[in-house]
Amino acid sequence: MNSTVSNNLLAGRRILVTGAARGLGFEFAVALAKAGAKVVMADILADLLASSVQRLQADGLDVFGVTVDLADQASIKQCADQSVAWLGALDGLVNNAAITNSGGKTAFELDPKVWDLVMNVNVRGTWLMTTACHEALKASGRGAVVNLASDTALWGAPNLLAYVASKGAVTAMTKSLAREFGPDNITVNAIAPGLTLVEATEYVPEHRHKLYHDQRALSREQVPADVSGAVVFALSDLSRFVTGQLLPVNGGFVMN
Repeated sequence: MNSTVSNNLLAGRRILVTGAARGLGFEFAVALAKAGAKVVMADILADLLASSVQRLQADGLDVFGVTVDLADQASIKQCADQSVAWLGALDGLVNNAAITNSGGKTAFELDPKVWDLVMNVNVRGTWLMTTACHEALKASGRGAVVNLASDTALWGAPNLLAYVASKGAVTAMTKSLAREFGPDNITVNAIAPGLTLVEATEYVPEHRHKLYHDQRALSREQVPADVSGAVVFALSDLSRFVTGQLLPVNGGFVMN
């Protein structure tokens, strides 16, 4: 576990993290729990999720697991309902789950079925999970949504069209949802990590890892802990007047 956040910024918060069985989602769950939150970890990978939850519970962290299929609207609603029931309320939602290993094809080679699946999970799933959690977040009075975008949509990464387009859509959707949810005192922000060393990026060609490493202002590999702090911030009282924003977290590879 690479997370370094260990404070009480989120004491008493109840938070749902999707795609939390492994990778960044797992690290987010660790960081949030260490910051004082009670966390539901949701994922489609039921066996891995159970193992990850048990691992964190053994470390004394207050987490619980719920399976979810972001391509299935009924499953999304069930996940939201189960999460609120276990947590007792809901203060935060981290829309992290996504299909990432959809690259390696040019725009001419990309299978429309892959495009549809990526959009269905990464965009439609994020939208439906957010609306499914809306009422509980509204009731919280301090609701916060964090959508995981990607800096690939900021620099136009080639041969990754479906993923890049989906994350561009998540960024745009974040702004619209921020305006719609603002009257309910719910913040909606997006975080755009750079290429991070997790399981989901193992398929990324070595030349792209080198590109990021060599062109970052901070010349080192990006690790999950680099992103966790931004997520904790976006869910905490420190960011209650920040909404509709995109925060790139990539060591200066892309600068706004």
